Amino acid sequence: MLEQETPNIASMASLPTLSAPGLLVMDVDSTLIDEEVIDELGVAAGVGEQIASVTARAMNGELDFREALRARVALLKGLPTTIFDEVYHRVHFTHGALELIDTLHAHDWKVGVVSGGFHEVVDRLAAADGRLTGHVLGDIVTKDTKLESLRAWAARMGIDMAQTVAVGDGANDLPMIHAAGLGVAFCAKPKVQEDAPHRLNERDLAKILDYLK
Repeated sequence: MLEQETPNIASMASLPTLSAPGLLVMDVDSTLIDEEVIDELGVAAGVGEQIASVTARAMNGELDFREALRARVALLKGLPTTIFDEVYHRVHFTHGALELIDTLHAHDWKVGVVSGGFHEVVDRLAAADGRLTGHVLGDIVTKDTKLESLRAWAARMGIDMAQTVAVGDGANDLPMIHAAGLGVAFCAKPKVQEDAPHRLNERDLAKILDYLK
């Protein structure tokens, strides 16, 4: 259900509207898709519980995101890179995701996704003999990266920040959630829900449309 009370007339007036072009940016893991890809890789590597524990603490803001990612990737050392195809076929779009995207596109909105780096990072981890090195190469998408992506995309498209929506479940999504015209913590960790202006605790992304009139 959507929380932060049912929007009244006054609060609805300040939220983004479908009557004008806008921009929605959402996180990937556990938001656009139901799974955490790094956790799925952990299961394949036989260290699923260890990685899932670190993931939960990082997403709740208890651990530095960069260090948490490096620690999890280190546990994947030796995993064949062919596992990415297997994991890809195990992930699912979150219920309502495609309805949300299609509806926004029909109203001349743009939709972007920002990932904590898992897809992009692990794709660059290939080393000799086609195995993971256990080290992170390249830039990590942090909370600041996500915030700057939201702002940069809105500026590039000529969209006022008041006409933006940000959706995510982790602590690294909070800056963009606070910066957007509508920021929603989606089935998020407790500390994220406490800090976010709006919360959606039903796994149906189409419910975001309830706020966009």
